[in-house]
Amino acid sequence: MAYKTFISYKYSEAKDLRDRIVGALGEDAKYYQGETSESPDMSDKTTDYIKDKLKDMIYSTSVTIVVISPNLILSNWIDWEIEYALKQIKRNDRTSGTNGVLGVVMKYNGGYSWLRSSVINSDGHTAIQTNNEYLYDIIHKNRFNQEPPEYNCDVCKNIDVLTGSYISLINEEDFLNDPNKYINNAYDKSKNTSNYSLTKNK
Repeated sequence: MAYKTFISYKYSEAKDLRDRIVGALGEDAKYYQGETSESPDMSDKTTDYIKDKLKDMIYSTSVTIVVISPNLILSNWIDWEIEYALKQIKRNDRTSGTNGVLGVVMKYNGGYSWLRSSVINSDGHTAIQTNNEYLYDIIHKNRFNQEPPEYNCDVCKNIDVLTGSYISLINEEDFLNDPNKYINNAYDKSKNTSNYSLTKNK
């Protein structure tokens, strides 16, 4: 089943990946509610005007896709967009649900080591370490927040990449190969928020 989506990204470095994500959605791109290359330029608009437009885009969506790029945290909007997507917002007689949120990690300088590195634990299992300096608090506080945690290994305490965090981080190549897999996973978690200790404020 297709779900309405919104892509949160830093325009100056991630607009090409945004377009590839929309393209990878195929026919489901008709459910995409965010900006495209055809969207009008809002750079000369007031902050309140831009926020109102973004609220309209996000409100009816079920899943927010955040492009994790090297200068993500320099954006004036992305953490606010995530916060709005996670909160239940009432308009008239309707209240929006908490969005599923997932991060698509941009390939940079040929790989993903700028953000994530692999380490071998003492028991021989491989674990991924993430440099949270590149992430907003609202992202990394919604990682490894499954309650109770379910470990793939009781020794090294590795968690499942898709269910162990409310906001999973997926390499762009993996996401583009099968976007529905990850969108569906984010949506499923949004319907089971009691399984996670959610941080909804940026």
